[in-house]
Amino acid sequence: MDPTELLALVDRDLREQARPDAPGAHVERCGNVVRQTAPAHGWNGVLWSRLDAAGADAAIAGQIAHFTRLRREFEWKVYGHDRPAGLGRRLTRAGFVPGPVETLMVGEAARLHPGPELPDGVRVLPVTDAAGAGLVAEVHHEAFGTDSAWLRDQLLARLAADPGTVVAVVALAGGVPVSAARMELVPGTPFAGLWGGGTVPAWRGRGIYRALVAHRARAASRRGHRYLQVDASDESRPILHRLGFASLTTTTPYVYAP
Repeated sequence: MDPTELLALVDRDLREQARPDAPGAHVERCGNVVRQTAPAHGWNGVLWSRLDAAGADAAIAGQIAHFTRLRREFEWKVYGHDRPAGLGRRLTRAGFVPGPVETLMVGEAARLHPGPELPDGVRVLPVTDAAGAGLVAEVHHEAFGTDSAWLRDQLLARLAADPGTVVAVVALAGGVPVSAARMELVPGTPFAGLWGGGTVPAWRGRGIYRALVAHRARAASRRGHRYLQVDASDESRPILHRLGFASLTTTTPYVYAP
């Protein structure tokens, strides 16, 4: 598919017509803004907007008021092609703090180049219960250096309420968790999102990350999802490019804490 057409499909299926990504969350349209409101441990934020220069500041103030009433920190995810130009600067003036710029990448699951085999002694464990979710959080904490209790809780809630829409895996080396990743399938669309792929420092550079991408690509194809979508960091982008992913635009999280 032409990259412009593919980006338009992402905008429609994953942003403007987004589905809630967790139990207890709901997505609603408020004027020219689509937002998700979720419980405290879930993701709260703006998924899509179609604003002009005249109305952008009022729309921003409206979302601040909404989430402040709920005492929720929230994220406004700004894509490189969003309008008006300078939307990020407007958010910063309103009190948002920008995070690292990432790259929106999409690959066709059945056509991705195969990843390497797992190193000797490493096996993949499907995550289906609290013990597995705890291992995912443990890897995430060691790989990224952040508190990951929220990830364990969110993954457990999804596995309990809608297990058919999430695939999570842990790579074990002699029983020790060394890498983990998850995939969220979006019902009614051709997309599945890859999230949280991380490997502990001592095991990086051995092909485990790429192997887990390939593992999830096969799972997406079996479930009838054509495309894999990733918000890629600078470290992940060249790896995913070699596997066959295409870069479509940038995405930057702007976070507001009431």
